Amino acid sequence: MTLRKYLILAGVAFFAATGDGFIARGMKQVGNISLHRLPDIVLVVLNPVIALGVLFLLAFFACYMAALSWADLTYVLPATSVSYVVLTLIARFALHENVSLTRWLGILLISAGVGFVTQGPAFTPLREKSDELVGASLSARTEP
Repeated sequence: MTLRKYLILAGVAFFAATGDGFIARGMKQVGNISLHRLPDIVLVVLNPVIALGVLFLLAFFACYMAALSWADLTYVLPATSVSYVVLTLIARFALHENVSLTRWLGILLISAGVGFVTQGPAFTPLREKSDELVGASLSARTEP
């Protein structure tokens, strides 16, 4: 993998965790909202902290789509789950939330899983050949 691809995966993890952190902080500022009052839900986005969180999540989505353009979902999704670690650190140290030992152990397991996933190929090379074979067999069936 190239440095650019690593940066895209890092961007996915960073932008997702940071966006979620900003939205969590903004919702603590806003307080409870009711699903029965749609205008209140829409106006919540006008909170600057929440708006910043939405922008970070849009950057996450752009990086996520870029990663999926060159790698399989089965590689991208686990590899980007590093954002769980980053988000937990944000929750603990920026939002001052209590993170239990069980959650830390879960994060350790996620990190180990990410390590296993990154050892495999990012792209399934047989996919293109199997698509060609399926297309050829379909065209052979439709020809007289």
